[in-house]
Amino acid sequence: MRLTSLLLLAPLALAAFGFPATAPQQTSPASPAHVWRESPKSDTARGTAYNRYTLTGKFLRAPEHGGDISNRPALVVDCKPGKETRNGKGRFAAASLLIGTTLKIEYVEPQEIHGTSYYPKVSVRYRVNDTKDENEKWAPGADKASASVPKEWLKKILLAQTVDLTVSDDSGAPIVMKFDMPDPKPVQEVCNVDE
Repeated sequence: MRLTSLLLLAPLALAAFGFPATAPQQTSPASPAHVWRESPKSDTARGTAYNRYTLTGKFLRAPEHGGDISNRPALVVDCKPGKETRNGKGRFAAASLLIGTTLKIEYVEPQEIHGTSYYPKVSVRYRVNDTKDENEKWAPGADKASASVPKEWLKKILLAQTVDLTVSDDSGAPIVMKFDMPDPKPVQEVCNVDE
């Protein structure tokens, strides 16, 4: 009994003398915070393989009305590697902005009217490297919680240092995101975005 009491009091005595009761935890080496994460993917329906590059950002103003915001916003770029193309060079396939909550969809009149169709679009306001805000309209994803990123816009931001994006959720409340842009080389080399 006396030994048990002594063992229980030992950590208190060590703390009183300024010694930690347990050894400090070792921190793992810091991994690069902002990198394009590559993952191989396959489309079994088409029998093709592609590389997916994902860059996570952060919400400066998160969605107010539900949605799956447990994950941070992400820019996703899909590319066919050179071995999957005829000319042996990689090729850009698609890019998306993933947000995780239903976005406000606007119906925009096309430049040429053929019938009565209007195009669904998501209004995107962005700022590259703290310059002046610009506005664009992007096609919404099928889930309406993402937007298709145009290839020309991707070219513009790959060389940036920071990109701030603002969209609206389905109630019109703004969602603000920030992406710290890493070295673009992995995406540029495999996707040939400039071609």
